[in-house]
Amino acid sequence: MRILSGIQPSGNLHLGNYFGAIAQFLEKQNAGDELFIFIADWHALTTVKNPADLRRSVLEVAAAYLALGLNPEKVTLYKQSDIKEIPEFTWILNCIAPMGLLERAHSFKDKKAKGFEASVGLFDYPVLMAADILIVKPGGVPVGKDQKQHVEIARDLADKFNHLYGETFELPDPIIPTEVATIPGVDGEKMSKSYKNTIDLFGSDAELKKQVMGIVTSSTPKGEPLDYAKCNVFAIYKLLGSETEIHALKEKYRNGEVGYGDAKKMLLEKIHEKFDAAREKFAQLMQNPKEVEAVLTKGALKARKIAEVTLAEVRKKVGLSS
Repeated sequence: MRILSGIQPSGNLHLGNYFGAIAQFLEKQNAGDELFIFIADWHALTTVKNPADLRRSVLEVAAAYLALGLNPEKVTLYKQSDIKEIPEFTWILNCIAPMGLLERAHSFKDKKAKGFEASVGLFDYPVLMAADILIVKPGGVPVGKDQKQHVEIARDLADKFNHLYGETFELPDPIIPTEVATIPGVDGEKMSKSYKNTIDLFGSDAELKKQVMGIVTSSTPKGEPLDYAKCNVFAIYKLLGSETEIHALKEKYRNGEVGYGDAKKMLLEKIHEKFDAAREKFAQLMQNPKEVEAVLTKGALKARKIAEVTLAEVRKKVGLSS
């Protein structure tokens, strides 16, 4: 199956990115699925206003994906802005997108409530995302629960296009792994760069330790039983530990054998155990940006071949070409 996913280059990759998306990509890569993964630098313009930051973040995200194990011989990795057909397709979709559909988008309302500028770009984000998706005609789109509605909007627009202009698009399915659909951040809310509550994979050792030790917990003192089911530290640890280790930590919680500080140290150790090799590879790639840029260029060439065919079909059906 052809699968497409994207990520905004708006900061270091974090544990939520890994368990919510990248771990799936590695599984699907090894299973032989056709993966298209783009770095959503156009989307990032809704929040990132410093051009140097944007360029560096694109490089960091690409390097991180490669360091974590994505194989450019199996995965098509590219920058969204290298696919010049997407803006034209977005405009065509805008012309059939109902205002009410976008006004109901949870992400826009949530970001507006949190103080983000209510720009046209932020409002129109779901239509650009629909264009990202539909232009390569994937069968599935891995997303977190908060992005499921955007895939549904893409499906709605594809269905409306098909109704108006004839059968053109299959409706892509959102792919959401229920066991890791939402990864808690250090404050207990969904881990997100937008909320500044992440545990970053590629920061310094000191930064990583500060983030882990800053995870919000209850005030229950050491020596008393802890409720692992409501503990943010445990929720993250169980993604990294073996079944035996998870069971052992549960018992220590129940018996009051650990305090939250102890649990945080155990979590930090697990993060280093899982990701230190990737952290080293990331540092090497950041010292060799041309290697990363070559991967993105190769991926864009492949993605554009598909986008060109889709847009030519769309232009003909809506009457922009004969």
